[in-house]
Amino acid sequence: MKNEKLKAIVLRRTNYQEADRILDLVTPLGKRSVIARGVRKEKSRLAGSVELLCESEIVLTKSNKSSLAILTSARLIRFYGNILKSYDRMTFAYDTLKNIGKAVNQIEEPEWYDLLSQVLSGLDDLKIDLRLIRVWFLLQYQKLLGNELNMLYDVDGKKLEKNKKYTYDYLERGLKEDIGGKINGDVIKFLRVVNNNSLDLVTKIGGIDSVLGDALALAENHFN
Repeated sequence: MKNEKLKAIVLRRTNYQEADRILDLVTPLGKRSVIARGVRKEKSRLAGSVELLCESEIVLTKSNKSSLAILTSARLIRFYGNILKSYDRMTFAYDTLKNIGKAVNQIEEPEWYDLLSQVLSGLDDLKIDLRLIRVWFLLQYQKLLGNELNMLYDVDGKKLEKNKKYTYDYLERGLKEDIGGKINGDVIKFLRVVNNNSLDLVTKIGGIDSVLGDALALAENHFN
């Protein structure tokens, strides 16, 4: 048997037998599927550290007899409890857990952990506009999947210009010049900054109210 110590965030929990749970975790080293024995018992020392919206330091024991590692200890680092104070933030948090849970099965990148940690931290700060967090997550998510939105050229291969307007082309999955489009140079400039920086840095940008709505609509179109 071999022990592994690392940080983790729970993506999904599944009750197993009388008092156990199978946990899908995202860590800085990728996805881990583990069994937490006795965690559903009232006095379990593991229970409070492996709930949804918790970031913890855990120790896993690997066994050659099973593909599931055994969770032997867990220490809570942070509980993102403020998220539960807002229904919209809570809903987006749970959707994010589900989306990252699907993504790690397709592409096992260490960056998934950092992405989720930044989103939960942003959601926990009730002063940060939820729309900004959503834009940032949707762009970063598609980038990690290899579907990054092209913010340099339109679907016809022409360089995007700040004085022109664009709309999203669902078939080509990119921007198309459209005189009646809502995506202008200011929106594109803002999206480039969001796409290339951490959420913490992006939240410090001021004067974004005029572009945030159109930026979110574009990010959602590309995500869907």
